[in-house]
Amino acid sequence: MINKSLNGMHVAIVGGGTAGWMAANLLKHHCKDAQITLIESDKLDPIGVGEGSTPYLKQFFQTLGITDADWMPECDATYKAGIRFPGWSTVAGFTSYFHPFYSQLDIPTAERFFTNSKQALSEGANPVHPDDYFVNQPLAAQGLAPISDSLATDVDFGYHFNAAKLGQFLKKHAQKLGVHCIVDHIDSVETCAQDGRVTRLLSEKNGPLNADFFIDCTGFHGLIGRKTFQLPVKSYSDYLFNDRAVTVMTPAQECLRSETTSTALQHGWAWQIPLYTRTGNGYVYSSRHCSPEQAQSELLNHLGVAGQDFPVRHLKMSLGRLDEHWHKNCLSVGLSQGFIEPLEATALMLVQYTVDMFIKHFDANKPVLANNQNLVNKNVNTLTDGVLDYICAHYRMNTRSDTAYWRECREAPMPDNLARLVQAWRSGCGFEQTLHELRGELAYLRPSWYVLFAGMGCFNAANGARQIDRQAAEQCQQTAQQYFGDQRELLTRYAAQSRAGVCN
Repeated sequence: MINKSLNGMHVAIVGGGTAGWMAANLLKHHCKDAQITLIESDKLDPIGVGEGSTPYLKQFFQTLGITDADWMPECDATYKAGIRFPGWSTVAGFTSYFHPFYSQLDIPTAERFFTNSKQALSEGANPVHPDDYFVNQPLAAQGLAPISDSLATDVDFGYHFNAAKLGQFLKKHAQKLGVHCIVDHIDSVETCAQDGRVTRLLSEKNGPLNADFFIDCTGFHGLIGRKTFQLPVKSYSDYLFNDRAVTVMTPAQECLRSETTSTALQHGWAWQIPLYTRTGNGYVYSSRHCSPEQAQSELLNHLGVAGQDFPVRHLKMSLGRLDEHWHKNCLSVGLSQGFIEPLEATALMLVQYTVDMFIKHFDANKPVLANNQNLVNKNVNTLTDGVLDYICAHYRMNTRSDTAYWRECREAPMPDNLARLVQAWRSGCGFEQTLHELRGELAYLRPSWYVLFAGMGCFNAANGARQIDRQAAEQCQQTAQQYFGDQRELLTRYAAQSRAGVCN
């Protein structure tokens, strides 16, 4: 994806953190002759609580030629084979399910799962719980790493990591590539009176800073896109209620389960992310239904650490996205471009996708970039809205009635594409056809939709009883035990290699 059109240009990235340094690495890797400067504020700390990823991050490191043993020890990172969802459903036998990352290993058993689910919708009970049909489920539960030297096929996985340490690792790597870092705070942005393009940044210590193109990684502040250009934001607040979070770190787990746990609580959900040296925990909740003090108390009680001296942190979230991520000579990336609550850990995927799309389509030789801008903005918006569809589905399909929060989540409006999928599923016919018709607008593929709907027991009452497909479950269990080893042992070897200087 080398873009020679960017060669010779000066690109200024405003803001560090994971988003800023991801953008810097991708730009310098693909456009080696471009001048990349990142201005990192000495007044603002990155939010740094997004500590899980999708498999898209695996591609990021492969693109840069960085191995897991290179970066994981420095970032307390662990592997993520999927996400477990306890407490979202009250259907007997379906009160918890695992959403795996799908791979070729799953094809024989997964096809049985799809067939059984379709039959259960129209004909009656079948073994339909997704935990029986995917290798990553027993792999994650037993603390195995999704890495195997004896398999001919690749296994998809994501990562857990310390976000602050990942930002620092990416900073070091970007500087090795030739990215220039300035530690300074940008006070304001100057634009051209004729065409409105950004001309320069005004900093506290270094004065005016000029560039040809600018990337806004200033978080929810949105210094260029939102504040300077005053670009409109499409709110997601009608669809998603959660706008606050409280976080706390607890000691590391002895068994490093390669899964994120997203447990439904009274007014939202709590994540648990197992890192190598600690466990990250947080409660994402709705301020309309719960106070910060109530959320903190509920989280600490949920973790069994109430009354213990664990520092907590409270955060506010703004849900929605820009319509124009690329506007004039600025690209908004990360929280500055938008945010969907972290239920499926898609934030870094959207950062990577946005920067990749920009590099692919930027053409400095065209006097008018509007056509390329429109294409990039359309594609990024399609992906973002597709993620929204899938996140919303968790809330619309919940069956809890213990609090007003869960009842209102179930009754809230649905995006149009999600409404079509839900109707097709509940009607028992046309679900595959609807998936096919919407394939260009969905961020999640066929297996994920089946796992979500079936995993929450979204069948007629007569079909809801939990049956176990013992043959499929045993096959997945055997595959996990045969090909995959203990995660902590593997990460300990990585750490030893890193200390010995074996890694590049």
